[in-house]
Amino acid sequence: MEEWFDTSWESIVAIAINAVGIYIAIIILTRISGKRSFSKMSSFDFAMTVAIGSMVASTVLSKSVTIAQGIAGLCLIYGMQMLVAFLRRFQGVSNTVDNTPLLLMDGREILRENLKKAKVTEGDLRSKLREANVLNLSQVRAVIFEATGDISVLHSDDENEQFEAWLISDVNR
Repeated sequence: MEEWFDTSWESIVAIAINAVGIYIAIIILTRISGKRSFSKMSSFDFAMTVAIGSMVASTVLSKSVTIAQGIAGLCLIYGMQMLVAFLRRFQGVSNTVDNTPLLLMDGREILRENLKKAKVTEGDLRSKLREANVLNLSQVRAVIFEATGDISVLHSDDENEQFEAWLISDVNR
């Protein structure tokens, strides 16, 4: 247990320099590539966030990874993210990279098969309805499992009010 606290000032300074360097690199690269770098819009975005975290940790704490190697790895990941963001304009790439929103409730009707596909329980669904301040199922117009993993509740107190179809045009039924 003594070795847990055994370190030199030289290694602490090296970690500090690497941490500052990689931090500055992330800020610069995020400013270049945009805020989408840390969004949670698709599985690719999630993978990028995990990869960046891993590279930062390796660069800051590992003696075998230099700051130049860490920055090069970050540049490659950010570059791939920017390329995929551009290529998402093409339907084939978009279908491969992006998750598709899924309808969980159509009005009052709970779509149980879609709950199974999304791996969402009825308890999860009830929780989201409560979060959205739904008091009666008659208020629900649609519940959507978003591409991000969030659940959106479209609801209204006016039973005759409908939502615009455009809002769910990309949602799988």
